[in-house]
Amino acid sequence: MKLLRTTGLYLLANAVLISVNAQDKKTTDTTAQYLNKLVLSKDTADKIQLRSKLAELSDGKTEATVLMAANYYYRIGDQKRSEQLYNDVVTRFPLGTQARSAASKDFYLLKTANEAESAYKGWIKKFPPANYPNVKVDDRLAYDYVRANVAGKFAAEKNVVKANEYANMLEVDFWKGNAYSGITTAFYKNGDLANAEIYAKKAMDNAFSYIDGKKGNENWAKFSASGYPGLTSTYANILFERKKYDEALKYSEMAYAKSQGLNPPLNYRYAQILMGLNRNQEAYDKLEEVVKAGKATPAMADDFKKLYVKVKGSDKGYEEYAAATRKSYLEALSKKLTKDMVNETAAGFTLTDLNGKQVSLADYKGKTVILDFWATWCGPCKASFPAMQMAVDKYKADDNVKFLFIHTWEKVADPVKDAGDYIKSMKYNFEVLMDLKDAQTKVNKVVSSYKVNGIPAKFVIDANGNVRFKLTGFDGSNEAAVDELTMMINMCKTGS
Repeated sequence: MKLLRTTGLYLLANAVLISVNAQDKKTTDTTAQYLNKLVLSKDTADKIQLRSKLAELSDGKTEATVLMAANYYYRIGDQKRSEQLYNDVVTRFPLGTQARSAASKDFYLLKTANEAESAYKGWIKKFPPANYPNVKVDDRLAYDYVRANVAGKFAAEKNVVKANEYANMLEVDFWKGNAYSGITTAFYKNGDLANAEIYAKKAMDNAFSYIDGKKGNENWAKFSASGYPGLTSTYANILFERKKYDEALKYSEMAYAKSQGLNPPLNYRYAQILMGLNRNQEAYDKLEEVVKAGKATPAMADDFKKLYVKVKGSDKGYEEYAAATRKSYLEALSKKLTKDMVNETAAGFTLTDLNGKQVSLADYKGKTVILDFWATWCGPCKASFPAMQMAVDKYKADDNVKFLFIHTWEKVADPVKDAGDYIKSMKYNFEVLMDLKDAQTKVNKVVSSYKVNGIPAKFVIDANGNVRFKLTGFDGSNEAAVDELTMMINMCKTGS
């Protein structure tokens, strides 16, 4: 069962937390408009004026003013100064919003619910909500992060009363779906499907209240609404596991109707529910969509064959059908990749691996090289690794194909140990290189040189040192991912 998302929101939430909490909104807006004008200007005098204004703001008397300066330094590419201001603001304003966030950042590392609750109580005593503005939709988000974390830990320990207590403290409505989803996962993992069902429904209902612009069309409202198909699918999954097939079907149909594009796990669960209700032709149709897209897992393929026999009366013609479907899929994939193919010079680099050995892209001249930019905090990156291990294993005897896994955008004090521990714990035999922040500029140079905006990001480089394919994200299908990489590698080798 695939329980729902905790990623994506944090990009929005972090942006919310580092946004300016102006005491005088009109003044702040006016200043921002002026700074925006200077940022967009190509006039040298305006660039000088911008630097002068940011220096003035950096010495401001309020946290909001300093954070505004930090944000604009980041916008103009001065990450070092921006990071310095963010670090300084915690010391300069020890009871400010940044200090409040910094004081809670490691709560998720606490092992027990009692430890988390104790930390929460100490933190909220030092940073009581009443001391901070509560006029914007996100002003209590920092508190809800911690409350949801504590609730999840109590849920994981099967303490339903305390989990409910902290869940009921949540204040930021648009974020409740995400919080409830995390609590759902905690209950599900400890086998408490009854409470997992309760919280899955809470999450789904919260997202439903935002769809179709019911509560506005601001980004936060759209974010909440975007979770509805996945949350509905999660709820249907739990109903299915509790053998509530008729009700599960209702919500699977709703999730399917709201889904944007093909979602193989959603289709599969929909088909399984239909199979449980002996509606085999409908189940066949739903699963055939996945098979034809080439995204069926072995389990999906096995169930589809069973459905084929039930619908057709025998397995006669199945092998021919499967071969024709596979051929059609590969032909469509080839056309797509031919269209997507680029020809750009790959940026050179020299990095160290987990053992401190230097490795350069130039070392692999004449080979096809696959770069995979990732980080230990990136859920989709790690979700893609089983597929990447399959690809690495497939080409382990081919000396002309090389995979390099580049850890970047680190968020911990010792990223080399962090990355190494993760790879070792998962038993992946990847060659990991470390794209660490430059000590002076605070920029991860290699990922920046490839103009990466999000991870996981993969690049397939041909024997001539040219990038031929770029991929971002992971859709969850291991077999399809390996098919895609295989065809890209083959196209690089043949120069097609």
